[in-house]
Amino acid sequence: MTGVSDVWFHLVVAALATWRVTHLLANEDGPADVIFRIRRRLKGSFLGKLADCFQCLSVWVAIPMAFFVGRDALEGVVCWLALSGAAGLLERICREDSPPVVIQNLETSAEILEDGMLWTKSRDAGK
Repeated sequence: MTGVSDVWFHLVVAALATWRVTHLLANEDGPADVIFRIRRRLKGSFLGKLADCFQCLSVWVAIPMAFFVGRDALEGVVCWLALSGAAGLLERICREDSPPVVIQNLETSAEILEDGMLWTKSRDAGK
């Protein structure tokens, strides 16, 4: 029986591997420009278009990685989607042109209350 820590280890490793392979195929030239040459030959084909989209490519790259994590068919499908999603999140976080991720507390201000999006009391209370 696999322990919980083993499952998390496999999930993290598979997520990083999914991101790495997808990034290599979609954004890098590869050693001796091999990946670049393959992408150039595939340009305009289904596989060439697939390599142009990180998110699309990650869906396909995540399939074999899901077998590394999932213990049955249902887990495999869930892991497949989770790994593709994790690769997409890692890509967003690692992109040089993306704004930094900032987590802030939502403060109640007069501006928020005045635009009617957040109510401090029931609408019926004032009638």
